[in-house]
Amino acid sequence: SLKHCISAGAGVSALYLFFQVHAFWVLLLCALSYLLLHLNQRSGSCQMVVAMKVISLAFDLDSGAVSQMPSLPQFLGYVLFVGSAVFGPWTSFSHYMNAVDGKALVSQMPSPAHTSLLKSLLCLVVSSCVAPYLFPAIIPISGGELTDRWVLALTVGRNQWLRAYENAVSFHFSNYFVGHLSEVTSMLAGAGFTQDKEDMRVVIPLHVELPRSLVLVVTSWNIPMSQWLKTYVFKNAMRLGTFSAILVTYTASALLHGLSFHLGAVLLSLGFLTYTEHVLRKKLAAILSGCVLSRPCPSGCSHQHKKDFWVVGLNLCFSFLAVLHLTYLGSMFDPGLMEEEGYAAAHTLQRWSELHWTSHWIVILSWIISHII
Repeated sequence: SLKHCISAGAGVSALYLFFQVHAFWVLLLCALSYLLLHLNQRSGSCQMVVAMKVISLAFDLDSGAVSQMPSLPQFLGYVLFVGSAVFGPWTSFSHYMNAVDGKALVSQMPSPAHTSLLKSLLCLVVSSCVAPYLFPAIIPISGGELTDRWVLALTVGRNQWLRAYENAVSFHFSNYFVGHLSEVTSMLAGAGFTQDKEDMRVVIPLHVELPRSLVLVVTSWNIPMSQWLKTYVFKNAMRLGTFSAILVTYTASALLHGLSFHLGAVLLSLGFLTYTEHVLRKKLAAILSGCVLSRPCPSGCSHQHKKDFWVVGLNLCFSFLAVLHLTYLGSMFDPGLMEEEGYAAAHTLQRWSELHWTSHWIVILSWIISHII
């Protein structure tokens, strides 16, 4: 109980350092959550992390993965675990218990925590300095004096897409910064350990910036949250069918993120994009007998064409489409603009309108092609 109380106390201190008196609302959510779990145990932001922990614990209690209702110190130590109280990521109750009762932290140079801290700082520099200010110097986005209206139209369109890509890159690296920083805090607090190594991967930037598919993007954007959604939402919604389960999963993600219009629009659009891409590539892989699925095929797959020139070319085309979709979806996240109060619906619609609703038209076209073939 002492360990759990220390974990909860350290988590409260961290929350107060970052959010001051507003940490009270997180503590209130924790108290209400424990009360709900306690009353229903016999029945059949940082707030986002707390909500995910409580929901996963409820599912684990119902399925028997957690054998008995945790004591109040155990519960508070889990939901206010200092390693994930502020920056995340989500960890299961069993994972937390392993962290509390696991081996002592061994100091070594360099450790995975030091590596993650360096990655985090580099991503912060790219997000705050490189993308917004140096990106136009690398790829000029302003044209000269143009008289031909067709050339002018092409230049304006190019500039809009370059600005959108600039906003997307800045937004991506701000997420990598928080993701790698959460790896640091989790590992230093004792989470992410196995018997012989430290392992707490939250984000894989390379899979997002150079993607094979949007399916790999969404799983690499926030690995713990992806696991949570797959375990506690997608698998339980599969009885409704694959497409419905995907929509339910992305809707749950939007709810956890606060159900703002711009995040809801992005997540639901991403759900349609990933589903149509998955279906189309699955049909193409079956018809062409090639390794063009959304995920890389295992070494012993039955496809006849594995690394043929056209297979590589087709995969590169889908990679280019994934980058285009990420640019389109991330175009609304202007650095420093309305980040505190959120982005208005008109801002989202304006950004997508400037890009001619490209990704949404591609969804419709992909759906038609997949049904024709």
